[in-house]
Amino acid sequence: MNQPNHAMRRLALLFLLLGAGCRPQPEAPPATLTTLPPPGYEVLDLSYAYDDSTIYWPTAEGFQLRIDHRGYTEAGYYYEANTFCTAEHGGTHIDAPVHFAEGKWSVDEIPLTQLMGPAVVIDVSEKALADRDYQIQVADFEAWEATHGPIPEGAIVLLRTGYGRFWPDRVRYMGTDARGPEAVAQLHFPGLHPDAARWLLENRRPKAVGIDTPSIDYGQSTRFETHQVLFAENVPAFENVAHLDRLPPRGSLLIALPMKIQRGSGGPLRILALVPPEAS
Repeated sequence: MNQPNHAMRRLALLFLLLGAGCRPQPEAPPATLTTLPPPGYEVLDLSYAYDDSTIYWPTAEGFQLRIDHRGYTEAGYYYEANTFCTAEHGGTHIDAPVHFAEGKWSVDEIPLTQLMGPAVVIDVSEKALADRDYQIQVADFEAWEATHGPIPEGAIVLLRTGYGRFWPDRVRYMGTDARGPEAVAQLHFPGLHPDAARWLLENRRPKAVGIDTPSIDYGQSTRFETHQVLFAENVPAFENVAHLDRLPPRGSLLIALPMKIQRGSGGPLRILALVPPEAS
């Protein structure tokens, strides 16, 4: 990108301020130190909590939490510890490019700079709620740009289908609560059309693409072409993203940090958005 956009400059300033606060600065009086987020910014959590209601792909095991200890010890102090078990792909999570592209980044190999940047929210909820099998089209991006301006290069593109309102109702959210391989054919939820994914890559070069459904491909996909298209270019996907209805169309800054699983094809993801006052 030749000229960094306003959102990227803001993000760079935030991290510079954070670094300045962590390093000794003898020439600067304490009054110049700042905090994150800056005054007026809203911090939004775009991740669902993990529990026994968390939605997973029909072929995956659900989240399990085993209580190892919860209560007072013989020594008189309170102590709590648990063991958890989870598939990589469930709840709010990341799909690493290696998930559908041999030789591409695994979770631990994705550069952190790929997981932070300006966010744009493409709202297709009216169409998607009317058609469970809707696939987001190039025309949807062009219509958004006609109102909000071009999607900036290096943005994180978030696709709002409106299906977040159904979480954690499996039937309403993904079309079925059946489990096992035979249940995959019963999935019905919106996704991103492969042609629209190609358009994004060729014309806007996003860092990542996120969606508020279980998959970046629509539920009836059998070849997962959108996964293949994005991941061949090392563009990861965020799935089951929460609360996209609370983000403005543009102006927010996104930071998405996954569990660092060596050679992982995906993993739980904590996403936060910094929303400046003028965008809220």
